[in-house]
Amino acid sequence: MTDIAPHGLHHVTAIASDPQRNVDFYTQVLGLRLVKQTVNFDAPDTYHLYYGDHTGAPSTLLTFFPWRAVPPGRNGAGLTTATAFSIPPESLGWWQRRLAELSVDADSPTSRDGEEVLRLRDPDGLVLDLIASPGDGRSGWDGAAGVPAEHAVRGLHSVTMSEAQLEPTQRLLTELLSMQPAGEAGTRSRFTMTGPDGGTVVDLEADRSGRGLQAGGTVHHIAFRAPDQATQARWREQLVEAGLRVTEIIDRRYFTSIYFREPGGVLLEIATDQPGFTVDEPLLELGQRLKLPPWLEPDRDQIAAALPPIRLDHTGPHERPAPAKQPEAEV
Repeated sequence: MTDIAPHGLHHVTAIASDPQRNVDFYTQVLGLRLVKQTVNFDAPDTYHLYYGDHTGAPSTLLTFFPWRAVPPGRNGAGLTTATAFSIPPESLGWWQRRLAELSVDADSPTSRDGEEVLRLRDPDGLVLDLIASPGDGRSGWDGAAGVPAEHAVRGLHSVTMSEAQLEPTQRLLTELLSMQPAGEAGTRSRFTMTGPDGGTVVDLEADRSGRGLQAGGTVHHIAFRAPDQATQARWREQLVEAGLRVTEIIDRRYFTSIYFREPGGVLLEIATDQPGFTVDEPLLELGQRLKLPPWLEPDRDQIAAALPPIRLDHTGPHERPAPAKQPEAEV
């Protein structure tokens, strides 16, 4: 076992198609704040959009690579197949009514692991769970039109990873990532982290239906929190010593990252809490304009010309675009 442990989930990154539709849904329907408009640093002809609370704090972030006309993916083994957000317990009925009024693809609430869960799918089919979670002290984003502060999404609650074989991934979570087993129910097993905020749960689910297809409406990778780069570097050393193939530390401008795959194929990241999203724009102006890292700034005109414009006050239809080839993904 390593001598360090993650402080919870840092962010989840997924694949979308139309960027305007993505912005509309996550800001106008779920009421998250768009905290950063930037690009995929490895493929800068594509946006990288970050949503979260008022500061874009770790443990609240869901991010997207919106590849226009990307073909739809398919959940299955080797993918993160659900991303869960925490909401106040008394807000479950409010959210059920809201989603119905907005014609969002959603199921009736169910009980799972002692929690009430409202499952929905975004316009690309990404599976999201709203979990009635008592005791979550995060405030979420209270600036969203149509979502009162008392009902606001608080932040990430958990992720579900689907695996053809559970045991190798269970060993990685407990022995290399120092997570604690927290019970089993049917085909699911739960693991927890100790962190200062929410977003401290990973669920593993057995899936014998076949491997998933990573494309539109699926998760690209999940990231865990490291408090600083020194801890991240030490963690990298221990993972390499354990035989994992781990990237070098990569500068993502708002945090630094390392990446590796768990035995079932899910891409994992360890990201630092700092420096955060105010490193290149004021808190009150987060997400309002395209931001580029210094090494891409000389190409701003060409990059901006390749990106479709985004209107932050737009609420458009949720039609699915025609399939097309998926571009190369960031690591």
